[in-house]
Amino acid sequence: MDVHRDVDVDVDVLVVGAGAAGLALGVDLARRGVRALVVERDRRLFPGSRGKGIQPRTMEVFDDLGVGAAVRAAGGPYPARMIWRDGERLGEQAMWDPTEPEEGSPYHEPWMVPQWRTQEVLFTRLGELGGRVAFGRELVGITQDAEGVTARFADGAPVRARYAVAADGGRSTVRRLLGIGMTGETVDPNPVLVADVRISGLDRDHWHVFPPADGEGFLAVCPLAGTEDFQVTAQMPAGGPAVDLSLEGLRAVVAARSHLDPGDVTEVRWASDFRPRAAMADRFREGRVFLVGDAAHVHSPAGGQGLNTSVQDAYNLGWKLAAVLSGAAPEVLLGTYEEERLPVAADMLGLSTRIHRGEARRGAATQQLGLGYRGSSLAVETRTALPAEALRAGDRAPDGVRGGLRLFDAYRGPHWTLLLVGAQAPAELPGARTVRIPSYGAYGDGVFLIRPDGYVGWAGEPGEPGEPGKGLAAYAARVGL
Repeated sequence: MDVHRDVDVDVDVLVVGAGAAGLALGVDLARRGVRALVVERDRRLFPGSRGKGIQPRTMEVFDDLGVGAAVRAAGGPYPARMIWRDGERLGEQAMWDPTEPEEGSPYHEPWMVPQWRTQEVLFTRLGELGGRVAFGRELVGITQDAEGVTARFADGAPVRARYAVAADGGRSTVRRLLGIGMTGETVDPNPVLVADVRISGLDRDHWHVFPPADGEGFLAVCPLAGTEDFQVTAQMPAGGPAVDLSLEGLRAVVAARSHLDPGDVTEVRWASDFRPRAAMADRFREGRVFLVGDAAHVHSPAGGQGLNTSVQDAYNLGWKLAAVLSGAAPEVLLGTYEEERLPVAADMLGLSTRIHRGEARRGAATQQLGLGYRGSSLAVETRTALPAEALRAGDRAPDGVRGGLRLFDAYRGPHWTLLLVGAQAPAELPGARTVRIPSYGAYGDGVFLIRPDGYVGWAGEPGEPGEPGKGLAAYAARVGL
């Protein structure tokens, strides 16, 4: 892992924070030829498993970013929960309500990958694309003017960039320096211990759950796919002493709440504690600086939405920054980042909180396949009298195979795609890849302009002979085609 120090360069985009959101943004910008630098306060990538659930929509994003196969290889499916009481197995419980596979969705269940491993995969991909991360760079100041942003660090030279992105977590230094407030609530007053450990005496085929007993909080021990570790999660008493993160402290908690002996916990590889919280930044942009990931929204981990929403923030912002930086799109395009992502983050925040409180279950909603941007100014639907179930501008563009072509293969990459479905006359749109397929019920016949992030931007009927659609040229100019 290369460590770059004393970086004194001008870049197009400075990304503060090398978590999943920052690295995903770095990858997206690098494949678009944008000069970007990711800086990280710590001297290594985050070492823990905390955000371990990759939802189906995020798997689609990773496939487009060129890391889908690596993420699949790094993890595995979620096991069923095994409920224990007094050393006896009471039976299995499903982790979520099952959903049926569909042609338009190649992934239909979450995939378990420890967060540290996901970040390693993204870091490797960033290096393959010529991107880089400067470790040991703690940001202490940020100013901006009409031309760009200047970032100062505790050690090393300042960095000048045209835009900056705060991907530096729930305690974001950038957000604080910008004076952006965070509004939210404590979801649970009890602190939660989470740790990656080596443990014996439990099978790796189940997520072992020990419900509260004798005044103790719950204990859960989950085998981490792709590793030899288990993730231990334990609810600790509110107002109690500081959580003991040592090996002896972990042993005491596990032994007190399960049938395991203290010596069954043989090693602690990472440990932390937190209080489940739901909060969102009052805005996602301040001038030339944008907030993504936990810097913009903090979730309870119960819903498995935090890392996924964070990666999709980056995926939404990357193509827009590239379009504006190249001069192809007007700067106003960047205003659609907050317009589109803030409502989505609010919805996912509410869902995470309801799941934490037992008011909702994990299922189709947590997979994020149904999220979209129908209300966005970038969603232009020109057809009328559509049935309620019809695909519309702003919706996620489904996968499928028609005429020997897999649609996600055609969409993969940083380009726009002009999709002609059914008996449409041949047409082209400069800057977009044209794809023609036979009628496909998931779309309905028509003309669709698919955004670089896999959502339908414009939908309509064909225009005059040789024209892809009435009004489409004006839309294309607005988004940088």
